[in-house]
Amino acid sequence: MTRPATPAQQLLGDIAPGLADLTDDVLFGQIWERPGLSKRDRSLITCAALVATGKTEQMGGHFPRALANGVTREELTELITHLAFYGGWPNAVSAAVRAREVLGANGRQDTRHDDPR
Repeated sequence: MTRPATPAQQLLGDIAPGLADLTDDVLFGQIWERPGLSKRDRSLITCAALVATGKTEQMGGHFPRALANGVTREELTELITHLAFYGGWPNAVSAAVRAREVLGANGRQDTRHDDPR
């Protein structure tokens, strides 16, 4: 029986099947499952890295995942504000706009955005 396609397979499988496999098996199958950090902490770190580097496209998957992993909307927006001074004002503004798009102005998750997992 064929297993259902993962979000990574759906997003990347046709153009970069090896990257999709590594995303599933290594990134989410191994790295995210390591015992040294909670998934909540991994989400905070991942979101911080995305904000600091201006990777707004990836925020569509990782901001909702952070909420699912126990990060609050307030913590996420405080992370963005804090990083304005370390990762650059334009990156923080872009992240705040993306957070509004992904989470909605009221903080509810918009499920229309792709999650790479």
